[in-house]
Amino acid sequence: MKVIQQLIGYFEARGKLTREQTQQLIARGYWELLNPNDLRSLESRVGQSFFFDVTGATSGPLWGTDTYTSDSSLAVACVHAGVLRPGETGVVKVTIVKPLAVFSGSARNGVTSNPWTTGWPGAYEVELVRK
Repeated sequence: MKVIQQLIGYFEARGKLTREQTQQLIARGYWELLNPNDLRSLESRVGQSFFFDVTGATSGPLWGTDTYTSDSSLAVACVHAGVLRPGETGVVKVTIVKPLAVFSGSARNGVTSNPWTTGWPGAYEVELVRK
């Protein structure tokens, strides 16, 4: 089953599957989208990428700019990073990265992120795969 999920992720990332095809595969149990509210469980997987179906939001916890703490809301990070607009849904690629010593806060796209200056055990970056 893991190989099937990897193949689906590969084709999904390259835009070879439509949103409807992806939903059919998920409904049939071939691919489980990870829970975007649980990125902390992925902290140890630095360098690995994961795919999520996310709807952009403007409220929720957010620390960092471009590189976000693992407890930051993925939906809010997507809007802050300019990957999705509020209320817009898309498939995003989350790459787990080495945490920064300091996460800078900023205001972008109608969202303000907070700084985090005491170190954090996990971090991620986000990019759009397909709307």
